[in-house]
Amino acid sequence: MNIPSLTSFFKKTSTQLTTLDTILIKRLKNLSKESNLIVLKDVNIYHHASVYKIGLIVLDSLRGLYLFESKEWTYGVLKKADIQKAQKQENSNDTLAYENTQNIIKQKFNALTNNDCVPIFNYLLMENLNADEYEHLNDSFKSLLPQEKIIFSDFNEADILKKLHNSCQESNDLPCIDDILGPLFIQYSILGHEGDMHLCSDEQRAFIDKPLKPITHLTGLHGSGKSNLLLLKSIVEILDKKSKKIIILKATVLACDILKKKILTITEHAIIDIDLSSIEIITPLELLNRHLLKVAKESVSHIKVHPILMKKTYHAADTLMCDDSDQLPFEFIEYLNHIQKKSTLVLVSTLNCNANLSKNFRILNRKVNFYKTNPHAKALHLISTLLAKKVKNILIVSNSMSREKLKDDLHSFIEEVPGFINSSTALINQNFNNLLFCSYSDINELNTNHIILMDLCFTSENEIEYAFNLAHTSVDVVYEEECKEINELRNRYEQCQKE
Repeated sequence: MNIPSLTSFFKKTSTQLTTLDTILIKRLKNLSKESNLIVLKDVNIYHHASVYKIGLIVLDSLRGLYLFESKEWTYGVLKKADIQKAQKQENSNDTLAYENTQNIIKQKFNALTNNDCVPIFNYLLMENLNADEYEHLNDSFKSLLPQEKIIFSDFNEADILKKLHNSCQESNDLPCIDDILGPLFIQYSILGHEGDMHLCSDEQRAFIDKPLKPITHLTGLHGSGKSNLLLLKSIVEILDKKSKKIIILKATVLACDILKKKILTITEHAIIDIDLSSIEIITPLELLNRHLLKVAKESVSHIKVHPILMKKTYHAADTLMCDDSDQLPFEFIEYLNHIQKKSTLVLVSTLNCNANLSKNFRILNRKVNFYKTNPHAKALHLISTLLAKKVKNILIVSNSMSREKLKDDLHSFIEEVPGFINSSTALINQNFNNLLFCSYSDINELNTNHIILMDLCFTSENEIEYAFNLAHTSVDVVYEEECKEINELRNRYEQCQKE
């Protein structure tokens, strides 16, 4: 390896697209499992219309961010290198090759939080230079490559941790992990229903990072973030120019509108410039009718695949993502496979075992109650109690008969005006009050803090599971008689509690 001078080291970052898992990087990863370090390799920062690639970044939640660059320089090469030009290169104790990346990170933080957020430290991973060899280098090299900024090849995990900890003292004043990494990496940030931000899990990040196959299956538990991941993956696909047009299918008009609002919020929050017309969110029925219009056939009012559609090509999008595909007719899934033969298809479904996403994020701290009593009287009592406590976001799911009866009785003793959800109506025409009523067929993509479930008997298992996993804070199941649906739901819940 021949390097006539080191000037380029301070001017350029590596053009390598991926950072290899070297010995030192593996040691850093091992270290993260036993400490409060979070290691991210080969990640992008998206800011406005630009993409900034980072080979390796580590977060110490008590100190700040560490940026790393791997160098293959050996002792022999450094001894022979011409130091003259490099001596004239400006350098600071806190800045090595990633000065530009530091500035981008600070810009991102300042734009979102109005401050630099966390300290940033830069380090070199010298895979072919040990600490003893460094001592024999020319003093000029040592001034350009400060020892305190180098992780040497003979460092073990303890040596690395000590070197990183020497960067500064611990501080409890830093933001939480989600508030540090969330603004930086919007592709790994899920916005909660109350505007809070959550960093994706390893499973969720794996889906976002992996290239899409011709047919990709995303499976997970209810509440595992599948719909949010479709939005994040779509944004990344467009930003990275891997797709020119993406269609996301959602079951209802209301669900589509909720996702449209969410993707607008994500892009505004992330400060990225993206053509949102490249990501379209429509119902399966809309897709069918577009194709029918193209072949001069009459539109349909329910999901039914006309035989001619299976004989015609139709480039709906570069990437087509179908959420809740397991809730749709088999013939429609076959239709999607047909029209996406030369493009990319993502099928999302709910599985309780062997899923890509094995964690339900909504059930961690919520309270669940089963009440065998008069459902109507109990529902009235629960609603009035929650409202008296000024609880926000209450959803009652029932059949139409129970809904009308509750509506009449509530009118006489509460001031709260309930809203009624209709999933076939656009979001702009909905009345999203604090207290909401809906049927089991209207709950797709809704979010709530508290949910009261009624009329479970003769309701499908899928609809019950979906409704049961909507709430973040509490679930109240009220019923008068035992039935198969109630018993199965209780058994599944109790089994989850044991696990």
